[in-house]
Amino acid sequence: MNVEFIENKINEIIKELEKEVMDVLMDESLDKKQTNLHMKPLTSTKKILNNALESIKMVDKLGKEELDQ
Repeated sequence: MNVEFIENKINEIIKELEKEVMDVLMDESLDKKQTNLHMKPLTSTKKILNNALESIKMVDKLGKEELDQ
């Protein structure tokens, strides 16, 4: 499994999410409640992606350790 490739792709997606976050924050037409409603899915998605990446890394590490034994 090419973890580095997966990590790069997930980081690209996270950068796009961060751009969307900045767009929401800069949108002066949104009040605080609307801003929060727009932000929740973006922040949740980022957390999910980071957790998935950590899980992938852990599985890869455990797989490599098993091969070394």
